[in-house]
Amino acid sequence: QVQLVESGGGLVQAGGSLRLSCAASGRTFTHYTMGWFRQAPGKEREFVAAISWSGGSTYYADSVKGRFTISRDNAKNTVYLQLNSLKPEDTAVYYCAASDCSGYGCLRLKVKYDYWGQGTQVTVSS
Repeated sequence: QVQLVESGGGLVQAGGSLRLSCAASGRTFTHYTMGWFRQAPGKEREFVAAISWSGGSTYYADSVKGRFTISRDNAKNTVYLQLNSLKPEDTAVYYCAASDCSGYGCLRLKVKYDYWGQGTQVTVSS
């Protein structure tokens, strides 16, 4: 079992920044590829970004590429998502998740993730 707890969400104006954190406990953190997803009201949960166990490979949805950055600190069992140049359409609940698959084709699929956090709300005002 892996327990995931997100933090760092909040209310920010368009153009602003936030840094989300996801603290992991339980099974070996470095075993897992970590991902971030988001879900806006009335919409499906969608892939945002993922990072390999070593941090050497990162993957992004086209909608956030160049604005968001995923990173991880294996010594702290934590994965981060830096959100810059935020837009109102980025408003959603953001979830982190753990997967043992690799490659973009797999990691963009929420069904490939075994463990999920409870989510943190990000609201971007215009």
